[in-house]
Amino acid sequence: MKKLFSFSLFLVILGCMAFTFSTNGYEPGAEATDFDLKNINGSRVSMSSMTDAKGFIVVFTCNHCPFAKKYENRIIALDKKYKSQGYPVIAINPNDTFNYPEDAHTEMVKRAKDKNYTFPYLVDETQQVAKAFGAAKTPHVFLIQKEAEKFIVKYTGGIDNNFENVDKVTKKYLENALDELIAGKEVTVKTTKAVGCMIKWVE
Repeated sequence: MKKLFSFSLFLVILGCMAFTFSTNGYEPGAEATDFDLKNINGSRVSMSSMTDAKGFIVVFTCNHCPFAKKYENRIIALDKKYKSQGYPVIAINPNDTFNYPEDAHTEMVKRAKDKNYTFPYLVDETQQVAKAFGAAKTPHVFLIQKEAEKFIVKYTGGIDNNFENVDKVTKKYLENALDELIAGKEVTVKTTKAVGCMIKWVE
């Protein structure tokens, strides 16, 4: 029975796993358009409303995806580490909630409370923000830096090189990019493969 469960879990992960470079949406160096989305507490959040930030870790994620669950604690840790340095996390759930009710706003509220999220968890009801960014997976990261009144994309892709086991990570793509930005340096690796479940688009 245990082997059968493990095999079934493997099939679920395999079924939703994909590797991609963003082909549409924002590439590094592009200016991102601001958004205005509903947070779990009912308030509205935009990048421009977070006036103290130097930039943002925008991560498209969700409740149900096995990859998103694997990265959840890492996303929480990233916010705790980099928010004080001016780069808070903004999590956005773009999934179709009719066919995937686990990703509904009410479930997002529960998830954020259970995990004690320290960052906004926004719902992209029209999926227009995900499409504008060119997000394809959950999770899919876009590192943004404020430059004057503009929001410039500095890095896109994955968080690190091992979704399955944080102890076996050898390349921290997002953290490396953040550390370079904070040090006033050019980001060396600007794009990596986003690894996760396909975003569930409304048909």
